[in-house]
Amino acid sequence: MAITALSILIPTYNDECVTLVDDLRQQAEQSGIVFEILVGDDGSTDAEVIEKNRKICKWPHCHYLIQIQNIGRAAIRNFLAKEAHYDWLLFIDSDMSMVRHDYLSRYLAMEEADVVDGGVSIVGDAAILKGNLRFKYEKASEQEHTTEIRQKHPYQDFHTANFLIRRDLMLAHPFDERFRYYGYEDVLLGKQLRQSKIAITHIDNQLGFSTFEENAQFILKTEEGLRTLHQFQSDLRGYSRLITLVEGIHLPIILTLIRCWHKLFGKWERKNLCGSHPSLRLFKLYKLGYYLKITQ
Repeated sequence: MAITALSILIPTYNDECVTLVDDLRQQAEQSGIVFEILVGDDGSTDAEVIEKNRKICKWPHCHYLIQIQNIGRAAIRNFLAKEAHYDWLLFIDSDMSMVRHDYLSRYLAMEEADVVDGGVSIVGDAAILKGNLRFKYEKASEQEHTTEIRQKHPYQDFHTANFLIRRDLMLAHPFDERFRYYGYEDVLLGKQLRQSKIAITHIDNQLGFSTFEENAQFILKTEEGLRTLHQFQSDLRGYSRLITLVEGIHLPIILTLIRCWHKLFGKWERKNLCGSHPSLRLFKLYKLGYYLKITQ
C-alpha cells in the first residue's frame, strides 16, 4: 500500500497533548505526505488543559475540535473518523508519547494491510515510580504484549492506543457507541474485525506510555472498567481473560468463597492498592472479587 495522505486522529479528555501533536506534525512534514491532525476533545472539564491544547490550532493542518458535552469513548472516535478527509486513519491516544524518530515512516513503509497495530512501550523510572500501581501493573504486563505475542493472538491483543486503519473500513465497522465509559471498546472492535475476516497486522512501532495516575484514581478507573466488562460480558466472552477465568471455575463454592473474601477483606485490599506500597497480587485478587461482587 502506498500511503500518500494521512489523517492522524487523537481523542482526548482532560489530557494535554501539545507535545505529542508537535512531534507528529514534525515527522509528517519531514515525510512529505499530505496530512491532517485532528484532536477531538470529548467535553473536557479542565479549563487549563483546554487552553493549552488550543495552541494546536496555530500549526498548519492541525485542528482542535471541542465537543461541548462528553459523548463517550467510542463516539468521539467515530466522530473523528467521519471528520477525517483522507483514506488512511492513524488513531493515537492522547496520553501517548513519541519514543522513536521513525514512527510515521514505519507505518508509511508498510506493505499491503488493512489494519496495523503498532503497540505500546511502558516508559518510566522504576525507582521513582516503585509505589505507583499503574506503572507496576503496566510494566509487569509489558512482556505479555510483545510484537511476537500480539501476532499470535492478533484480535484478542488488538488495542486502539496506536493503530492504522483504512477509513472505509473504520466507517463500515465503527466503534460500538454503547461503550461510553472506560474500557473494552477496543476489544469489541477487535472481535468485530475478526468476524468480518479483516486481518490485523501487528508490528514493532510503539508509542510510549508514560502517564501514570495516582493509585486511588487508577483503582476508580479499574472499577469502572470492570463494570463495563460486566455490562458487555456476553459481547466480550472469549476476549476477556477475566471472563474466561470466572467461567472456568465450575465449583460454585469457590465463587462463593471468593465473594466472601472480597466482602470481608475488599476494603483492606483497596486501602493497600491506594497506598504507597501496592501489591500486584492483591490487585489481581481485588479485580476478581470486585467483578464477582457485581455479577451477583
